[in-house]
Amino acid sequence: MNRRRAARLATVLLSAASLLPLAAPAFADSAPATAPANSAPTKAPAAAPATTDRAALQKALDEVVADGVPGAVVEVRDAHGTFRATSGVADLASHRPAKAEDRFRAGSVTKSFVSTVVLQLVAEGRLGLDDPIERDLPGVVPNGQNITVRQLLGHTSGLYDYTNTLLQHPDPIRSARTATYTPLELIAMAGAHGPLFAPGTSWSYSNTNYTVLGLLVEHLTGRPLGEEIGRRILRPLHLRDTYFATTPEVSGPHLNGYEWLDGPGTAPTDLTVFNPSIIWGSGTMVSTTADLDRFFRALLGGALLPAGLLDEMRTGRLIGPDARAYGLGLESRTYCAGTPAWGHSGSVPGYETFSFTTADGRRQITLSLNRNLTNAPQTNDAINRVLTAGLC
Repeated sequence: MNRRRAARLATVLLSAASLLPLAAPAFADSAPATAPANSAPTKAPAAAPATTDRAALQKALDEVVADGVPGAVVEVRDAHGTFRATSGVADLASHRPAKAEDRFRAGSVTKSFVSTVVLQLVAEGRLGLDDPIERDLPGVVPNGQNITVRQLLGHTSGLYDYTNTLLQHPDPIRSARTATYTPLELIAMAGAHGPLFAPGTSWSYSNTNYTVLGLLVEHLTGRPLGEEIGRRILRPLHLRDTYFATTPEVSGPHLNGYEWLDGPGTAPTDLTVFNPSIIWGSGTMVSTTADLDRFFRALLGGALLPAGLLDEMRTGRLIGPDARAYGLGLESRTYCAGTPAWGHSGSVPGYETFSFTTADGRRQITLSLNRNLTNAPQTNDAINRVLTAGLC
């Protein structure tokens, strides 16, 4: 693997769901790393209800697989009900077909779960959005007295992304697969580099932010992050196929994750078994299309947060073309003209996930694929057709 390819693959691996412009790859050069401080919030015009073109959605899903993704699963909800579709296989060795109920690694969709828990703690008066992180985690974050909880949630803290340090490792994806890090070690990697900008003056997506927030949740609750997510979100919503992974295996029926790390025409590398410590609070959740749709329906419908904090969560900073915006653990994209959608994307080795709900709550889609960073360029167009068919 040449140096350029290795660096490109490593960027995808450890961004744990870098923000994608529409359905562009997680390593897209066009996706900006930073955004100016004075970006305006997005607007959310209402969308008229419409019936999903199920034939078009299935055709687009089949095109994703025809382009080299082993398997894909999708769930769409609209005013007329729920539609689930699959294409391809979950396991290349056994040729088991992908099933709608298969689990997968959801990557940075995890950030929406962590943000929800943090905002629930804000609602309970246990911290404030504009509290400095130094108050609760003294000495953990460099310049922590000037970095607020809000800035961590919205990626305006200026903290360097520790995953960039991991780019320096040889064969970074395979080495990360078995590597073990503590959250404090990941934060120390970022601190050794120094800040990208003064807190609150710009925007840069950083997995370090959600590693810090995970520690904050544990400090305030006295419980492990995964346990607190389970107690506050998974069990109340009956998300029985979703869990915060702490071991390398994916339990239950699932999509196996694959990448062609040695180039086209070579044998794929099965990355299903992967040590989650490297993505911890930024990307370790395992879920299904049905559970993610249920989570975002509850969150955006006001079942998990008071209205004021949900508004804070959806106050977006423009971060790229096509009205892309990022709020507090939520991203907004406009797949359909004049109809923004809120949710999150997720990207880890072997898996790519999109889960979005239109601003009026009438249409939802969750799509997951079991190949990501080595997809062919044309695959992204097919992915975009799936998302457009589901949301428009």
